[in-house]
Amino acid sequence: MTPSFNPARYDLLSIRIAVACAQHGSLSAAAASSSLALAAASRRLKELESSLGTPLFERHRRGLILTPAGHIFVRNALAMLQAAERLGGELRDFAQGVARHVSLCASSAAISEFLPPLLARYAKLHPDVRVDLEEQMSDSVPAAVREGRSDLGIFVEGVDAHGVETRVFREDELVVVLPRAHRLAKSRGPLAFASLLDEDWVSLNTGAALLSKLQQAALTANRPLKLRFQVRSFDAVCHLVDAGLGVAILPRAAAQPLARTMSLVLRPLGEDWATRRMLLAMRSGSQDADVHALAAFLMQPSQNAKASRSKRQ
Repeated sequence: MTPSFNPARYDLLSIRIAVACAQHGSLSAAAASSSLALAAASRRLKELESSLGTPLFERHRRGLILTPAGHIFVRNALAMLQAAERLGGELRDFAQGVARHVSLCASSAAISEFLPPLLARYAKLHPDVRVDLEEQMSDSVPAAVREGRSDLGIFVEGVDAHGVETRVFREDELVVVLPRAHRLAKSRGPLAFASLLDEDWVSLNTGAALLSKLQQAALTANRPLKLRFQVRSFDAVCHLVDAGLGVAILPRAAAQPLARTMSLVLRPLGEDWATRRMLLAMRSGSQDADVHALAAFLMQPSQNAKASRSKRQ
């Protein structure tokens, strides 16, 4: 029988049970997590598989293992459940006076350096609008906006931004992050990137605009980038550098507060690309008044105070 799926024929509880089975590898654990009797959970799972025309799990003595069809189902079921949770949350917010949700995805740098105080102020000025923020790598932000998964996006310039309208949001400064005992920690003047290519490097994961820039610069210098560690956050980068496991380049505003709590030294980077721009993206032709209002607020020149203070420190 050819597998088919008509969402109108299934309740969310049956879908949740299938997802829980995949997560726990056990029907009894899935039933317990759903507050159902084992027999009821088993019946729902069998009915779901029967209606799909294909098994989602292989049954073994030690538990359940996803079939190839099960992997497809669970991946999409998770998206469905998350959408249902968002729907419920927005309806609850509406009942409490929140008239609109605006989604914003942003790079780690934008969140670390600029967004928290801005969004806090916007929430006070517009209590009827809730901004939902999601952190993403810069290279995925324009696509999220273009495909309608986010109303606005903020990312570091240099990635593919076709299909969205962009404007300059802020500028930031990149600096070299070194352990205090490093041979270059007491050097005077900006450090050339090429002088650091014999070092082991710590960087963010693939997809980060900063990593792409480092790799491009190493390629231009005709030298390999000895990338030893890739992690998800600026905090993790600094901890690894502090442990003497490599050097890094990070935005000054993000690295400065971390350097104060660790044995780190920040040195200027003597490259033209040490100053970079962040762009704010919106879907082309968007007429949404709430989205435009948030974009206009974020773009106000008076909101640059934090960045200016950071560069003077």
